[in-house]
Amino acid sequence: METISLFGAGGHGRVVREVITAMGNEVDCYYDDSPRTAEKDDLKVLRLEDCRPAGKMIVSVGDNEIRRKVVERLNAEYATAIHPTAVISPSAAIAEGTVVMAGAIVQAHAKIGRHCIINTCASVDHECEVGDFVHISPHATLCGDIKVGEMSLIGAGAVVLSGVRIGKNCIVGAGGVVVRDLPDNTVVYGNHSMVTKDR
Repeated sequence: METISLFGAGGHGRVVREVITAMGNEVDCYYDDSPRTAEKDDLKVLRLEDCRPAGKMIVSVGDNEIRRKVVERLNAEYATAIHPTAVISPSAAIAEGTVVMAGAIVQAHAKIGRHCIINTCASVDHECEVGDFVHISPHATLCGDIKVGEMSLIGAGAVVLSGVRIGKNCIVGAGGVVVRDLPDNTVVYGNHSMVTKDR
């Protein structure tokens, strides 16, 4: 059994805690920059300046940009959390700090970067490459051989068709269908990737 600390005491932190406990590990406490309470779900909520974690951590913050900034300033060793109901190919690679939620699927030779979120029932198919600090939202589908640049968000229920390249810092809106490559810093929604703005 491993003991892991979480940075981020919000709703996402609660879900990550349940992933860790489902693995047979335990969470010793939450850390947070602005704790709203001294205790949450029977765990202490601490500031890092009050007590440094003894073991590995996961940054349990849903926002990609905030998660990246927290990782950049922490000097920590990071765990990886994969829910027991997730299906992970033995040829897939999942980097440190990443959380794979219940019911997610990561197929053959897929590569998932550092500090990503592969959310509930998301599907990452064969040979996909997901960059660091990416969030694949619940029920999103990446078909085969897709590249997703770092810091991008694929919204809930979105579908990205095979072979598509998505740049860095992009947002694909919930339910969107992406049929062509997206340059860095774009926001798209709806079927056939309607561009709404440049980030």
